[in-house]
Amino acid sequence: MNDIKKILTDNDLDRNADKWLDVIASVSADDVKRHLAGHPGQFTLERLCAFISPAAADHLEQMALIASDLTVQRFGKTIQLYAPLYVSNYCVNSCLYCGYNCTSKFDRTRLTIDQACDDAKIIADEGFRHILLVSGEDITKISPDYLYELAVKLRQTFSSVSIEIYPMETDQYQRCFAGGIDGITLYQETYNRDVYKKYHVAGPKSDYDYRLQTHDRAATAGMRRLGIGFLLGLADWRLETLALAAHGAYLMRKYWKSQISFSFPRLRPALGVCDDFDHLVSDSQMVQMMLALRLCFADAGLVLSTRESAALRDNLIKLCITRISAGSKTNPGGYSTDTQSTEQFSIDDSRNAHEVAQMIQQSGMEAVWKDWDANFTV
Repeated sequence: MNDIKKILTDNDLDRNADKWLDVIASVSADDVKRHLAGHPGQFTLERLCAFISPAAADHLEQMALIASDLTVQRFGKTIQLYAPLYVSNYCVNSCLYCGYNCTSKFDRTRLTIDQACDDAKIIADEGFRHILLVSGEDITKISPDYLYELAVKLRQTFSSVSIEIYPMETDQYQRCFAGGIDGITLYQETYNRDVYKKYHVAGPKSDYDYRLQTHDRAATAGMRRLGIGFLLGLADWRLETLALAAHGAYLMRKYWKSQISFSFPRLRPALGVCDDFDHLVSDSQMVQMMLALRLCFADAGLVLSTRESAALRDNLIKLCITRISAGSKTNPGGYSTDTQSTEQFSIDDSRNAHEVAQMIQQSGMEAVWKDWDANFTV
């Protein structure tokens, strides 16, 4: 099987994507109808082109109905809840869109194991049993040994612990897995190599290929959850969606024992970051992208964070979303102290966890705080 680097290059999805813009622009209303009449949940690049095309914008209602039915068929009327726990805002990278940029001047914070457990206890007391550990990318501050020790403690309470940190080697992921970490989320940020180089000007993260192949190393180490995504706003969303889908399809074929999920992080205000971006994504475009991915990937998780507004999240849980965060704090120590440590970005939906759970119930769905017992995944 070809690796993901070759797949993207061979399909002109990592740099010279003009041909795909032509393909997308040529999609007609009849093409969209033909693909909507096909079996839902099957992926080809041609089919995805139809669903993300301008022509499909007039068919969003039908896409939403099919996507909703498919999501309920595969996942039931459930929405899984999770909370992010930020353990450090130290970072060695210079990324032009991020508040943790190593060139930004602010007091950095790194939680001790005990401090992280204090935050985690508050998260657990809210009812969460799925927790995501998040940090800036600095292995000297948040090491695999730190993560192992913290995960061992957290697994006494949480049924699932995932990480969203820097890319690791396979043996480092194995160390984390041995401690009880069962999943990773890592965004390529942009699949366009030229745009990637523009925004990642210094640090280990400037290595496009190493980041791209991270999920292979994590899956080889045993990780059961693999989350991928791109940062909405850096490049053309339609082209990025094609590359994201190709990445997801590759992971599903090769690592079929792992659950693959798509996340949709959108650019948000952050310390020292300007708002001069050429490819900002509207709500309607974002919805179209999510629906298109659901219509091509029946069993993929679709994850939406508190970056998005309450109104948008309320509507999307009825259509295709399977997992959302709630009551999120994006600064280290944000749950247990009054610290003013710097956020990675500002959130939009500020409702607490139980307000979000109540909204889910009122929508005719079930809020799931825990979907399996830790003993079932040993």
